[in-house]
Amino acid sequence: MLKTFDEVIERACQYGPKRLSVAVSQAEDVMTAVEKARQEGLVNGILVGDKEETISVCKKLNIDTKNYEFINQKDKTEAARAAVKLVSEKKADLLMKGMLGTARILKAVLDKEIGLRTQRLLSHAYILKLKNYDRLLTMTDGAMNIAPNLEQKAQILQNVIEFCHSLEIKEPKIAILAAVELVNPNMQATIDAACLSKMVERGQITGGIVDGPLAFDNAISKKAALHKGIQSQVSGEVDAVLVPEIESGNIFAKSLVYLANAEPAGVLLGTNSPVVLVSRSDTAISKVRSIALGILMSIHNNG
Repeated sequence: MLKTFDEVIERACQYGPKRLSVAVSQAEDVMTAVEKARQEGLVNGILVGDKEETISVCKKLNIDTKNYEFINQKDKTEAARAAVKLVSEKKADLLMKGMLGTARILKAVLDKEIGLRTQRLLSHAYILKLKNYDRLLTMTDGAMNIAPNLEQKAQILQNVIEFCHSLEIKEPKIAILAAVELVNPNMQATIDAACLSKMVERGQITGGIVDGPLAFDNAISKKAALHKGIQSQVSGEVDAVLVPEIESGNIFAKSLVYLANAEPAGVLLGTNSPVVLVSRSDTAISKVRSIALGILMSIHNNG
């Protein structure tokens, strides 16, 4: 089990360098991250975007442009398509969202002709390292699916279980979150959580140990769970949490980052090749961590 981002990067370096396709590369934070990842031995970058602007950014950051391949595409929509196509044609191993909106890169990823779609629902994983928690905590889905129904949550759950396998967690422990730990017919999140737990029990979802509904305190703290009389296989040892809908996930992750100084990373799940998908406001080191996670996903998927 990889418990820290340092361990993730160290393990990813053993498999690098991989070919990284960067969609819209002409931004300082993007190039800082890509260059750091290159120096770590993680990737060789293919920079898709405005070549002149990207070279200007590289010069400002003292980055040697000889270390990169450039594809000049000034239009951001076309740059996204070109970057995705490199991955779909196996000319690159993983995709990274650069300085463009998520909707634009997702449109290219989902394109039927050149995209990276599978039969699985796409979902997002936000990976966090907290100072007072002994492992990485993955949260899904606070960025993609707005109000997933039970069928969609089942796919999101299977996605995150398989992602945890790439972190060398044989049987990841997943908590299905709600506001309370008892099934309440008036609270759909509790009904969905109970159904997901039973689906795992019956083998409809495989590869992990799942419990829910659990309130967050009962999920993250065995002491809190026992205080409420809850006996759970996942309490206090949670590798990932599945949130009820996008608002709670978005607030959950960003609160931990901005108020508890959690270290974040982000990837897209459910594609046939890894997609590094982080916020444009995320730091360069967050992007490097995400690239490392993408490399581990590529190894696991091809494994």
